[in-house]
Amino acid sequence: MASTLVKIDIHLIFHVKSTSVKINRDDLPRLFQYMGGTIRQMGGIPITVGGMSDHVHILTSMPKTMSLSDFVRTIKAETSKWIKQLNNIYHYFAWQEGYGAFSVSPSLTEKTANYISRQEEHHQKHSFREEYELFLKAYGIEYDDKYAFSD
Repeated sequence: MASTLVKIDIHLIFHVKSTSVKINRDDLPRLFQYMGGTIRQMGGIPITVGGMSDHVHILTSMPKTMSLSDFVRTIKAETSKWIKQLNNIYHYFAWQEGYGAFSVSPSLTEKTANYISRQEEHHQKHSFREEYELFLKAYGIEYDDKYAFSD
């Protein structure tokens, strides 16, 4: 093959550090837009970005030239810098170190995008922890509560 062709869609989930201020609801749309721009700058394709004041969900096609860990690290670092400049209340803002990354097949892309778009509705019934545990179980990921849900 003469060229490298890649299409890997990933559903990313990461949480605000427990000692950090949560993101103001009014600032979320701008944050999501900034995340999408950051993903595009790295060569990824943001499909849907959404979430709540304490966590985000990103459905994205991965850039073919980056590892997953570098991709997520850059998203978190760039958005953390950006939000700290947005308002003084975010002076000590930080994301938790870890993240969840789940592969998404083309047949489930639309369903996953809809799920992310309806986070506010979803979290009226389920906590972040319940939601995240469902993903871990659905993907058969073994985890230790001590590390999965703490900074």
